[in-house]
Amino acid sequence: MKQVLITGGAGFIGVHLADHLLRSGDYAVTVLDNESLGERGNLDLDRVRFVGGDLRSREDLRSALEGQDAVVHLAADTRVMDSIEDPAHNFENNVIGTFNLLEECRAQGVDRIVAASTGGAIVGDVPPPVHERMAAQPTSPYGASKLMLEGYLSAYSGAYGMRGCALRFSNIYGPRSFHKGSVVAHFFKQILAGEPLVVYGDGSQARDFLYVGDLVEGIRVAVDSDAVGAFQLGSGKPTTVNELLELMRSATGRDLDIRYDDFRAGEVLQTWCEIDKARDGFGFDPRTSLDEGIRRTWEWFLARGEGRP
Repeated sequence: MKQVLITGGAGFIGVHLADHLLRSGDYAVTVLDNESLGERGNLDLDRVRFVGGDLRSREDLRSALEGQDAVVHLAADTRVMDSIEDPAHNFENNVIGTFNLLEECRAQGVDRIVAASTGGAIVGDVPPPVHERMAAQPTSPYGASKLMLEGYLSAYSGAYGMRGCALRFSNIYGPRSFHKGSVVAHFFKQILAGEPLVVYGDGSQARDFLYVGDLVEGIRVAVDSDAVGAFQLGSGKPTTVNELLELMRSATGRDLDIRYDDFRAGEVLQTWCEIDKARDGFGFDPRTSLDEGIRRTWEWFLARGEGRP
């Protein structure tokens, strides 16, 4: 049985990943989380070893890494605007925290690390589709911190024999995302509250939406592979905001109060990614259609809004 540590494992993606690994029956899961965003109560604590701690503490990391075969590194300060307002906080969490993790992995002989990176924040505003061959041009401290992560994974793979794999996530959506500020979660919360949905621009902006179930399966197969380097994980397809709203209207069966406002300065209008490298590298194969994923997500939000777990 493979021992896997998930940093940031009490968050949206981490909880899904822990459940997914446990259901497979081939993994034992440890979670390290400081609960700044996630909560340990969202995990199956009868089956998950939980370590309350922080990446900035070498002692916490040593405790969490004991006996591990692989690490999935999800913990990060992921808010772009917050990183611009307070780059030092972002640096301490993402850069120093990641360096501490790599050093403790090296000390304890943990040589498989699969880490969450990002696509758009690293390459900047470029013509889609985004792919791994594009030159890095981060435009925020958050993007720069993820570029550092990819650089150090590559360096530790080359210098110390580690096998570091950086997964560049697209827009991830799905159940259990109530606390998220992403567009799908935000719109569903507005619908439940009976409030209008504000679209900045004309709704022609396009994004790449990936269902969380497909993401965590992609992470699982990446962990079990020997793939190294950076890989885009997405649907590989663009979806406009207006198309997304039509799917939401169909899933909810409700008339949506949609209001259009001016485009926001600096917003990327069109972005989606190629996924050929991940498909060829470790068999990444997203299968959940957007309409099915939106329906499942709405069912979860509706149940939560009515007080059901």
